[in-house]
Amino acid sequence: MKNSTYFKRFQVKFRRRRQGKTDYYARKRLVVQDKNKYNTPKYRLIVRYTNKDIVAQIASSKIEGDHILAAAYSHELPNYGVKLGLTNYSAGYCTGLLLARRVLKKLKLDAIYEGVTEPNGEDYNVEEKGDGPRPFRANLDIGLAKTTTGARIFSVLKGAVDGGILVPHSVRRFAGYDEEKKTLDADVLRKYIYGGHVADYMALLQDEDAEAYKRQFADYLKLGISSDKVEGIYKKAHAAIRKDPEHKKSTKPAPKEHKRFRREALCNSQRKDRVRQKKEAFLAKSAAGDS
Repeated sequence: MKNSTYFKRFQVKFRRRRQGKTDYYARKRLVVQDKNKYNTPKYRLIVRYTNKDIVAQIASSKIEGDHILAAAYSHELPNYGVKLGLTNYSAGYCTGLLLARRVLKKLKLDAIYEGVTEPNGEDYNVEEKGDGPRPFRANLDIGLAKTTTGARIFSVLKGAVDGGILVPHSVRRFAGYDEEKKTLDADVLRKYIYGGHVADYMALLQDEDAEAYKRQFADYLKLGISSDKVEGIYKKAHAAIRKDPEHKKSTKPAPKEHKRFRREALCNSQRKDRVRQKKEAFLAKSAAGDS
């Protein structure tokens, strides 16, 4: 009989499931490919949020592990003019757009499938061109994230779809979807794409509590960003991403070498030589004392 002590000590089979990193139930269905596809890659749009970054990747599974075709991160957005708010809804859209344009350019499909050049919040699905290659398709992989309506993780999906990648989806989880009316308010979604929710809060806080506004948006004020400039920043970022989605090497200086306080480890031959030198020095000192 399995009592409460048994279940308290029970550990699930897979280590990454125990750690809360991988949903193997979902992964199996995202990875398994039909046998008649003859080793054709089954691509996934992987989206992960951390405290300070957004990770978006296009990956396919192989026997030795996942193969990353392309990746984009929100910490790249300062190169396109978005200096702050790198984990909000609008940054997620930019990251998804950057990934889509990057992978399509790599596959030479960027000119054929341009997506939505001016986002308006309307639902969009990439349609196949009759006289050209089929659109690049990937299935959404959100790991263990909660799939609530308006969750930031779906902003990356929207950015990737508007960027020209075919990702099967519905509008039920986008910001602006009304559960009772079963409809999507495109104006609300557009506002979130262009940072309108941030701008509204900035304006509200500035009117109600100037001190809190200066404290919470201190970094914005240092860069001269006010509520009426937020939308323009994201419009310019979208245009810049489409113009040049290529990955740029980091321009950060190399880290300084730290001072070492421990002696470097010696190999076997070096240790033996050190012992030999000590013995010779001891014998020479003893001989000098005797004389």
